[in-house]
Amino acid sequence: MRISADPSTDPADYEFAHRLRVRFAETDAMGIVHHSRYLPMLEEARVAYLRHIGHPYAEIRSEGIEMNVLEAWCKYRRPLVFDDVVDVHVNLAGVDRASFQMGYLLTVDGEERATGVTAHGCVTPEGRPTRLPAWLRELG
Repeated sequence: MRISADPSTDPADYEFAHRLRVRFAETDAMGIVHHSRYLPMLEEARVAYLRHIGHPYAEIRSEGIEMNVLEAWCKYRRPLVFDDVVDVHVNLAGVDRASFQMGYLLTVDGEERATGVTAHGCVTPEGRPTRLPAWLRELG
């Protein structure tokens, strides 16, 4: 899979936003959020999005579907720092038979800080590729 989504920098283009606060433990010696901490923020927002649309991840897993991350990227535009209140805007950016992409925009007080995309493939608990659930295909 190749990421093809191009996340918007306009918060109005996203159907959902999840708010979080930067913890001190997420910062590095320069006092900014370490690059490795962005992916867990995207994951937290993605799980909140699924819960928001009525499909909590625990329920998806109980139906025998895992949504593995196949690829991820993040473009850092301005640093996040300790105690920033971050809105992670999320949308479904693309869907095909067995994979989907999520787009993200991270903002602080409406100011763009980062964008990102994650690509996911659906697999069975045994790791075999499987189709997306019908509800997810319909969203795409």
